[in-house]
Amino acid sequence: MGNHTVEKIGGTSMSRFGEIIENIIIGRRKGAELYNRIFVVSAYGGITNMLLENKKTAEPGIYGSFAAGDNRAWQEKLEKTRQEMLKINHGFESLGLDVKCADDFVNERMNGINSCLLHLMKLGSFGHFHSEAYLPATRELLSSVGEAHSAFNSALILQKMGVNAVFVDLSGWRDRETSTMEETILSHMKDLDFGTCMPIVTGYAKCAEGVMAKFDRGYSEITFSKMAVVTGAREGIIHKEFHLCTGDPKLIGTDKVRTIGHTSFDIADQLADMAMEAIHPQAAKEMALHNTPIRVDNAFDPGHAGTLISNNYVSPTPRVDMICGRQDVVGVEIFDSEMVGTSGYDYRVLRAFAAHKISYIAKNTNANTITHYVSERSKELEQCIKELQQEFPSAVINCRKVAIIGVIGSNMKLPGFLSRAAGSLAAAGINILALDQCMRQVNMQFIIERKDFVQAQIALHHELVEKEPCTAG
Repeated sequence: MGNHTVEKIGGTSMSRFGEIIENIIIGRRKGAELYNRIFVVSAYGGITNMLLENKKTAEPGIYGSFAAGDNRAWQEKLEKTRQEMLKINHGFESLGLDVKCADDFVNERMNGINSCLLHLMKLGSFGHFHSEAYLPATRELLSSVGEAHSAFNSALILQKMGVNAVFVDLSGWRDRETSTMEETILSHMKDLDFGTCMPIVTGYAKCAEGVMAKFDRGYSEITFSKMAVVTGAREGIIHKEFHLCTGDPKLIGTDKVRTIGHTSFDIADQLADMAMEAIHPQAAKEMALHNTPIRVDNAFDPGHAGTLISNNYVSPTPRVDMICGRQDVVGVEIFDSEMVGTSGYDYRVLRAFAAHKISYIAKNTNANTITHYVSERSKELEQCIKELQQEFPSAVINCRKVAIIGVIGSNMKLPGFLSRAAGSLAAAGINILALDQCMRQVNMQFIIERKDFVQAQIALHHELVEKEPCTAG
């Protein structure tokens, strides 16, 4: 294992790069203290939305309009995105960015993309060429330019400040050869001495398997994970805009939540299932296998140690690590009197889910009813429900919009936790529609009405965190 760290900076933080320099990259560091750190950077906030589609609203960006065949729209959006990128460049002039050099970089990339899409548009006008053959590669190409832009600028700014920063472009721009991600990283990093230089690496990495095709918008954390594993980092650090806390400060109050000092990869998986990703689950898996710990900190609270995620950590005292939830959930309830004693009934349901790429978050069963709780964002959910009705003609299938609240902790094997949780919800006038808990007892999930989403978290946090000693482990 090396002496270096691999550190990931998200898009919102990158847009505040002056503060990132002061808080993380340079600060009071001098000389050798600056090095043995590799930075993997995301695109500036909002840029990937403009390149692809808005992550929250699904409003099409360049890619969305191109895929829809709206040729006028994608060209207009490309120019709008270019102007936004140039505007960002000028915003960093005060940090010493060579704006002309930065603008030339943006224009060269955007001109190349424009030319490529125009050729693809012409190609698609011939009947022998179908969009499914080139759209995945188009999405990969568009994804890559955002991270290349931010990494290039960052290296220029740091060089101006006297740091031996090196722009490491994994995006594969005009590269003719395509390798695995591991091979791509090794070929770009093999000649760098981490003790004397600071690699600034694109969060997008071109690879044969297609990082967008496999991981979609979570690709920058995959690059971060691979970089840490391939280079043998002693620790991975993710700089976010917030601490990992016992609850959402916006809902519960900043004076009531507490930072989680230490937790496990197991708990990180539970959080990811509740759409509270400390790190992409696939990225966490690889680092866990190589026993590389991850630290999640607040980029704007540089004096705080953050949260350490490691293998096999169990809180020395019973406690709740986090109260969190998601309300984008639909309960798919199948009631069928023919279910009783029938082998493989649930398998047939899950087979339909798998065919439509739908995964479930929680599940309840009894003699004649199976309910799976799935994300309402599942694109093929409606079609899947129709197929289930055909598969089980005697069944009554109901879909109900609900919310799930998770009570998560590495050590909750204490009699009374579940009773206290249910009691706090009852005291708040909240009806529990269903609940789910595995024997490992690291996650209690309460299915409730959506209208109770906020109040349930407040009630549970008050009972299980604020009343219970919760020291950083």
